[in-house]
Amino acid sequence: MNRIPVPGILKDLSRTFTEAGYRVYLVGGAVRDIYLCRAAGDWDVATDAPPESVMRLFRRVIPTGIAHGTVTIHHKGAMIECTTFRTETGYSDGRRPDSVAYAATIEEDLSRRDFTMNAIAVSLPDGEVVDPFNGRGDIKAGLIKTVGNAEERFGEDGLRPLRAVRFSAQLDFRLDDRTKDAIRPALGVTALVAKERVRDELSKLLRSPVPSTGLRIMEETGLLDLLLPELAACRGVEQKGLHRFDVLDHLYLACDACPQNSLELRLAGLFHDIGKPETRVTDEHGIHSFHHHEVASAKIAEKVLNRLRYPQKTVRTVAHLVAQHMFHYEPNWSDAAVRRFIVRVGKESIPALFDLRRADGWAISGVRGEPLHLSEFGERIDGVLARDHAFSLKDLAVNGNDLIRSGIPAGPETGMVLKELFEAVLDDPELNDRNRLMEIARAFYNRITGLGTAVARE
Repeated sequence: MNRIPVPGILKDLSRTFTEAGYRVYLVGGAVRDIYLCRAAGDWDVATDAPPESVMRLFRRVIPTGIAHGTVTIHHKGAMIECTTFRTETGYSDGRRPDSVAYAATIEEDLSRRDFTMNAIAVSLPDGEVVDPFNGRGDIKAGLIKTVGNAEERFGEDGLRPLRAVRFSAQLDFRLDDRTKDAIRPALGVTALVAKERVRDELSKLLRSPVPSTGLRIMEETGLLDLLLPELAACRGVEQKGLHRFDVLDHLYLACDACPQNSLELRLAGLFHDIGKPETRVTDEHGIHSFHHHEVASAKIAEKVLNRLRYPQKTVRTVAHLVAQHMFHYEPNWSDAAVRRFIVRVGKESIPALFDLRRADGWAISGVRGEPLHLSEFGERIDGVLARDHAFSLKDLAVNGNDLIRSGIPAGPETGMVLKELFEAVLDDPELNDRNRLMEIARAFYNRITGLGTAVARE
């Protein structure tokens, strides 16, 4: 179709431009999403109006990137990014153009964009489509292809190869052969890209329906070795027992199986066994074992996530899930053992930890099913939590101030006594009573300080 319907908000926006004698076009991901029959998330427009003129035309404009011709228009509750037609030259840092020059036409502007599917424009307000690089045809074919020479495009901006892989995973599109072949020669440019930008692309990839499709392209093109060498090292590390896959394929499948709406779980799935290469021991029969690999995996996950500048909350959550994913349960556990498990992993982490275990179990054989005793363990945990027991020091019927007022001095002794009280309550929740805990506290304090022995001698 050579024309598409234009939303009312964009018609209204374009009227301000056209009445002032300027042209304006809808560009970018919103146009691509229209052809994919997906809801557009953001509106981006391109115009021949200089940014200074745009700021005069509209009442509320933010000069977000005015040096490169970009401003953000606040229009009827929407934030619309507006960029003046431009061409770019020189990319000495592998990411940003060294210089920007304003262009005369939308076709010139589209020629600087990364992929053909992103180089389609819609004239406003009439909806006429401008598609000089057959982006619509490539969208229909499910193909990701660079605008012009692929090596030149990737040599200009080192993030573009990772964007190509991410789009492939998000849209289930295939990379054009020349586009794919141009990724490896551009790895030196990709290495210059800021870690934060790499992080953002990786996060988008991991939120895609099947992230392993993009991860496998990263592996094939050298991006995985460059950006996640610890993960690439898992290729060819064979496992034992029921495992059908080597460690890397197992991690890909576990990542796929984790809930799509949780980036932290997808990261945990991807990294939960990443420590296996460094912990592998092979016995005289050729059998591999990976003792305490979860500890090594948590440390590596933390290192990788910090390198990619993930928020500390994300780093802590992922490392904790990875460190705890090898938890063990048997039906003969006492309620006290269940309570200690809850305290060790944190009750707020249990749903995610169970999701990770399910993903891990599926990735062992590629067959879905509930891991042994997991449902029963969940019911045991729910039952214990429903009885509202003490699961932290703050849940005790006494606190440090109570102990100090009873004559136990402030300092290390107070902490030792509280820990003893908590252990007692974990074994027997009925002990969580102020009077009974104070009796236990005094007896324990006397024992650790020798007061009880001294009194007996007297």
